[in-house]
Amino acid sequence: MAFSAIYFLDNKGQVLISRNYRGDVEMSMIENFMPLLLSKEEDGSLNPILMQDKVYFLWIKYKNIYMVCTLKRNTNISLSFSFLFKVKQIFIEYFGDLEQESIQDNFILMYELLDEIMDFGYPQITETAILQEYITQEGYKLKQGAPRPPAAVTNAVSWRSEGIKYRKNELFMDVIESINFLVNARGCVVHCEILGQILMNCCLSGMPEVSLCFNDNALFNQDQTENVNVVDFEDVKFHSCVRLSRFENERVISFIPPDKDFELMSYRVTNRVRPFLVVEAAVQRYTHSRMEITAKVKGQFKERLTATDVAIIIPVPNDASSPKFSTAKGCVEWVPEDSAIIWSINSIKGGKEFTMKAQLGLPSVEAEEPEAKPPIRVKFLIQYLAASGLQISKFGFKVRYCQAPLYAEDSTSFTRMQRETKSAVVSNCVR
Repeated sequence: MAFSAIYFLDNKGQVLISRNYRGDVEMSMIENFMPLLLSKEEDGSLNPILMQDKVYFLWIKYKNIYMVCTLKRNTNISLSFSFLFKVKQIFIEYFGDLEQESIQDNFILMYELLDEIMDFGYPQITETAILQEYITQEGYKLKQGAPRPPAAVTNAVSWRSEGIKYRKNELFMDVIESINFLVNARGCVVHCEILGQILMNCCLSGMPEVSLCFNDNALFNQDQTENVNVVDFEDVKFHSCVRLSRFENERVISFIPPDKDFELMSYRVTNRVRPFLVVEAAVQRYTHSRMEITAKVKGQFKERLTATDVAIIIPVPNDASSPKFSTAKGCVEWVPEDSAIIWSINSIKGGKEFTMKAQLGLPSVEAEEPEAKPPIRVKFLIQYLAASGLQISKFGFKVRYCQAPLYAEDSTSFTRMQRETKSAVVSNCVR
């Protein structure tokens, strides 16, 4: 990837700020961007890559600002757009937002950042935490003594600074999975998808080495085996700190973590999973004046587990009125603007079943066309349960901060469904 120049334009196409990196494209070429964009928009062929006179315009829009890059040579398009979105995020973190006013008020600082972010059209430093070490929000400030770049700039570990110290070394981990079910009228699961992520909060000193392994059932983009309990993970994405070569060869996730909170990996699982909460609803109409809905919910999971923050969203006709509810568990709320009733239950233990009845009034005149029936939606949390079966079989870290490296290892499975309470803590004290 090699950009020739980068521009920030307003809604009218006027250049607010620009930086020429290579000099192989005339800066005046940007005058052709807005007319080209409008013409493509009129004929319905607008896309994020425009070309004129053998010059490519790669652009994104945020609020009232166009970010445009020009180039002449072949490039990695996905990497180029990732860079543009990263630059946008850097300016938002520096200025609070990216608008025409913020650009005009901070153009000197923006030039400093653009010079550090890219050199001769190639990305250099794109971590905000590293940039803020020597470019503050008030402006560019040199430190006392001989000026030198931060260690993270010249080090391969650009996501972590040296010299981090904690009185107590701790590493928190959460496995969070959300399940999308599609169930037909007979209660059979038509489609199931699990979206998961592993979140970490690193409070370790120095440059720690962390490694973890999954259970044997975890399968990553390999041929299926005869084991019916295998969990096939798809669309796996790792943080840039993970050593991919070791994961490919040994299936060990080894990395030097960033400081504080970060997402280690995300994944998708399409294995068949039964619904943990089954909801059945029966609708009874009485003439054309009222209707009665009877809903049942049952927890189909182990008795020692509990589903919390349960919200069952049941659609009702748009012209329904005068609701009356009765339930032995939780509370029911009518939301007329969404044409739905929400049955909220604090907690449901495994194997328990509850019923709710709702009576609603209807207009005496029936609609000419029957309304479409949107699905019932169910939201809930279950702690200490990973629906995919993912478990951490081995977990450890080494702190390279004191003379004798400290090492902690725990073979406990760390899985939890709630972010607020940390599910895994491995700690030691720095001598």
